[in-house]
Amino acid sequence: QVQLVESGGGLVQTGGSLRLSCAASGSIFSGNAMAWYLQAPGKQRDLVATITRGGVTNYAGSVKGRFTISRDNAKNTVYLQMNSLKPEDTAVYYCNRHPAYNYWGQGTQVTVSS
Repeated sequence: QVQLVESGGGLVQTGGSLRLSCAASGSIFSGNAMAWYLQAPGKQRDLVATITRGGVTNYAGSVKGRFTISRDNAKNTVYLQMNSLKPEDTAVYYCNRHPAYNYWGQGTQVTVSS
């Protein structure tokens, strides 16, 4: 069964931190690069960060130095540590395989107040 369950979002002030988690089914997670994506209101879904099966990471320029992606291969879980949050980080955050599988979870809302 295909499953992606994101959690950990919330409302924070500028400069705050959040840690997102994503529990994925093995069919999506195992052996694949994983990624976090965001979708701001009225905009397309964009790639935020990726991590290979071996732990090599890559980040969008807008989050580099502030966000950290990690994974626990034993738990089929991927994380996104978000520090120094800005109002422009406000979005729904999704995880998925990279490249994305043709299925999306419900996402988790992150709202950063100024």
